Amino acid sequence: MDLALNETQLMLQSMAREFLANEVPKTTVRAIDESATGFSPELWAKIADLGWAGMAVPEEHGGTGNSLTDLASVFVALGEVACPSPLLSQVFAAHLIQGVATPDQQARLLPVVAAAERLFAVAITEPDYGWGASAVSMRGAIDGDSVVMSGTKMFVPYAEVADDLLVLVRTGDGAAPEQGLTLVKVERGATGITIRRHQGWFGEPVCQVTFADVRADVIGGPGQAWPGVETALDKAVVLLSAFMLGGTQAALDMSVEYSKTRMAFGQPIGTFQRVQDLIIKALNDADAIRWTTYEALWKLDEGREDGPLAASMAKAVASEGFDRACENAHYVHAGAGMDLDYGLTNHTKRSKFYGHYLGDAIHHKLRMAKLLGLEATS
Repeated sequence: MDLALNETQLMLQSMAREFLANEVPKTTVRAIDESATGFSPELWAKIADLGWAGMAVPEEHGGTGNSLTDLASVFVALGEVACPSPLLSQVFAAHLIQGVATPDQQARLLPVVAAAERLFAVAITEPDYGWGASAVSMRGAIDGDSVVMSGTKMFVPYAEVADDLLVLVRTGDGAAPEQGLTLVKVERGATGITIRRHQGWFGEPVCQVTFADVRADVIGGPGQAWPGVETALDKAVVLLSAFMLGGTQAALDMSVEYSKTRMAFGQPIGTFQRVQDLIIKALNDADAIRWTTYEALWKLDEGREDGPLAASMAKAVASEGFDRACENAHYVHAGAGMDLDYGLTNHTKRSKFYGHYLGDAIHHKLRMAKLLGLEATS
């Protein structure tokens, strides 16, 4: 099986790289990261005009109906420049709506998502952090077509600037933690919602969202959300892995170029065996992320039964490899790599955050064991 990108996907990637080279230089990345909201409405409007959010939406609902691999070719380019945008959140929302919502709800919501007329944020994780169904304990009470909910969600990307929140709450109990989970939608400015941005070295603006008797609309069937949520998570996971691939490749490329021009003892440091070792390790990590991610994309696009297993494999490899490649890149650069204007730190802080977002390596290894029938996951 040839897992490489096809001609159309390479063209999409080339067009994305050209746009990003002009619109998202490393100075812009730093400026957006350090802004009050971590979000650029101007950049998001340009990304929306390109139709990238609509790639995850079927044509009958206003999108372009592209494959995951098509969209991943764009995410690799985004990762190469550490692009700060809520595209992953918007695409995640699109897949959640497709996986959970009723046909009428899909017809109403998906065109809005595809056109990026409203920005969506997805709230799943809580103070007892985890990405499995058992980690969702925030309660909601069914009231007709609505849920009244109270509790706290943590580490929600772009919640502060989103128009709508998709929130996973527990509205019932069952024999398994996957039972009784409901997806709801609520406007960010609804009465009872308080949002506070987390402070720290994050690759995205992430927030704590507190709900106090907030009324939200039920998406799909009450208590039946988890299968669709898990399917959407797999798709978001492989797109994030593609972004992490781009970041890993960028850290590698920066290290190779620096090793050619940085002189020590009268010769380029790339001639030193220790520097070569560090670069080879980063190369190995980039290749491992590339092929596990492309395999997972192919399997999910083909609807193969082992697609979820491949998705968790890709994320486990990406979570460890992206972080390790950035660390080795810093060893190659020494002090120069810590210059915030140089750009390596744009990737490093994303490697730390994305290593955990949508599940860290431990979570996905445990999930792989569960899918293989070897061990239960949390």
